[in-house]
Amino acid sequence: MEWYHVGIGLMALLVLFIGIGLPIPFALAGASMPFLFYIQGWSTALVSSQLKLWGVWIDYVLLAVPLFVFLGELIGRSNIGPNLYQFMHRGVRVRGSAAYGSIAACAGFGAVCGSSMVGSLTIGGVALPEMKKLGYDNRLSSGVLAAGGTLSVLIPPSLILLFYGIVTNTSIGDLFIAGIIPGLILVLLFCLIVFVWGKLYPSHIPDADGTQRTGIREMLTSLGPIIVIGLVITVSIYAGIATPTEAAAVAALLTVILAFTIGGLDFTGFKAALMSTMRTMGYLGLLLSAGVLFGFVMTYYQVPQQFTELFKTFQLSPYEVLAIVVVFYLVLGMFMEPVSMTFITLPTIFPLMYAAGWDMIWFGIIFTITMEIAVLTPPVGLNLYVIQGISRGSITISEVIYGSLPFVGSMLVLIALLIMMPEIATFLPKAMK
Repeated sequence: MEWYHVGIGLMALLVLFIGIGLPIPFALAGASMPFLFYIQGWSTALVSSQLKLWGVWIDYVLLAVPLFVFLGELIGRSNIGPNLYQFMHRGVRVRGSAAYGSIAACAGFGAVCGSSMVGSLTIGGVALPEMKKLGYDNRLSSGVLAAGGTLSVLIPPSLILLFYGIVTNTSIGDLFIAGIIPGLILVLLFCLIVFVWGKLYPSHIPDADGTQRTGIREMLTSLGPIIVIGLVITVSIYAGIATPTEAAAVAALLTVILAFTIGGLDFTGFKAALMSTMRTMGYLGLLLSAGVLFGFVMTYYQVPQQFTELFKTFQLSPYEVLAIVVVFYLVLGMFMEPVSMTFITLPTIFPLMYAAGWDMIWFGIIFTITMEIAVLTPPVGLNLYVIQGISRGSITISEVIYGSLPFVGSMLVLIALLIMMPEIATFLPKAMK
């Protein structure tokens, strides 16, 4: 069987299964099984499938995923996230402080949690009612919070960067540190959008908040947990003290202690965080397992390698290849969520980008930004529906989409900056070595 027969067959079956409503993990596995049976026969294929699935569930590196998810759930269900927002916003004598505070709180939350949706839910659940009460325009407030959640995807630790490192066999520590400067630049771009929005539409942003400033005790309670957890993750990984999995385990244990002692978490909230983590990992575990089967079939028939060789015959420049890949992800992101895109497309796209001569750490940051855009573009923009759901019907989905558009534009600007100045992403990893 030729490689292109397999490639077309896999994609056709995948689209068919997704089209009839099959969950993506089962669609991936269902598309893979006929070709796996052809390779190994019925009985051998079943045994090898079980071994590959089991291999995913006991993989040491992948153990970091549920630990980071659990960490984010603990922060989201305690007062640590809300306290962070209140500190960033309360008593700041700047017009638009609630919007700037939301961005800063999302960035701080992103430094300890790698999930975009959890970030939007945690900060948005507190900030959106506050911004509506203060008189912020619906489009601005919803756009700030929907886009702010995406900072958790770029600022380390990031689940998307973690998955990218696993799929492409790239250093996760290098990927994490490469996301720091682009993440901070994106924070500044978001703040610039709020500033310009206020100049263009003065009525959309109320005057400076005159509430009492936060005291020292409240400052330590609000910032302390985030700083400590963030330092444990970053210092232990970048100093070579611990692997990402070990750092995630220590940070998760520390978060449990802080959530109970400082964050006001009770046993009911702790149990809810555990259950939510298990539900999330039930889906992600199946997706990872099915992705392994899908990748094995493609690798066996050398679909990624042959596709790369075919692409080379067109003699496209590296920038043309990059442009095609970025547009491909921007379009695909309108219809598919980021984790599924990662496991379906990266095994084929990664060899192509490597052959084009691009740095894989740098491309990991470009890829992650396109995944950020994916959660803000309809019809399957997850963060859009999260914020609209938090509003309980007081904000329409069209207002959320409209408010997110300037922030999507800033992400495209960041991609352009990274193309013009790759050192933005590669400087820190090289300096650490």
